Amino acid sequence: MHYTGTVWRPPYEAWSALLQVTAGCTHHKCKFCTLYEDIPFKFKMSPIEEIEQDLKELRLFTPDVTRIFLVGANPFVLSTEKLRHIAYLSKQYLNKLRTISCFARITDIMPKSIEELKQLRSCGYNGITIGVETGDDDALDFMRKGYTSTDILEQCRKLDDAGLEYNFFYLTGIYGKGKSRRGVENTLKVFNELNPKIVGASMLTVYPASELYEEIQNGNWIEESEIEKYEELKMLASGLTVKTHFAALGASNAVQLHGNIPSDKERLIAIIDEVISRYGEEELKKYRMNLKHL
Repeated sequence: MHYTGTVWRPPYEAWSALLQVTAGCTHHKCKFCTLYEDIPFKFKMSPIEEIEQDLKELRLFTPDVTRIFLVGANPFVLSTEKLRHIAYLSKQYLNKLRTISCFARITDIMPKSIEELKQLRSCGYNGITIGVETGDDDALDFMRKGYTSTDILEQCRKLDDAGLEYNFFYLTGIYGKGKSRRGVENTLKVFNELNPKIVGASMLTVYPASELYEEIQNGNWIEESEIEKYEELKMLASGLTVKTHFAALGASNAVQLHGNIPSDKERLIAIIDEVISRYGEEELKKYRMNLKHL
């Protein structure tokens, strides 16, 4: 298989076959991100020949796979024509394939019309994961995400209109010390107007290779305490009114949890309260400091 650098996928794509169609990130400007530092270039699409070779290998070892996850920071940036061709090839080699997913940026959706998104849905694309991180414009701007809360609303409504399901990644701790309440309130104004099937929360972990680390060293940004991050996570879970699956999974979360909103909301809040009372700042900070890699 032609994998370049560390392969990243959402926790809930654990049973999906992984097919590389792009490597790297087209944006590559988010201040907190170090995920693609082991790739010697910014972004490239895999040659079709390599994609076909990998599909042949998947057919050999996982012929009954029903879902594939396209590897890369944001394969959804590819044109509708290229994404349709990848879907066509994938179904030629994997006879039982039903759905295709990938990471996407909000800006990847912008050039695509609702009709194009419907075409992609009909080809099997569904359940794409979008790293929106937050719906707070100040945080989006400071972290250089490259879009606004209005963009999130406009582009995800296009996905809703096209019937193409999507999931959100939320970054707990993105606001900085003392700013989480306002940030969550602004995020809820966005999330509760949309239909994410999953709201997956990761916790900010600042690594020296990130630009955010330099901002901290220069006194331009102060990291939230671990307790504040969990209080923030609790505010998010408490305030979600849209029907969704809430999940704090992955290594960045010291304690993993998941459940449906609204039916499991009280249980989720109780778990977060228990984490805060049982472990406290010192133990949670120790976990963060010992987390060498996401």
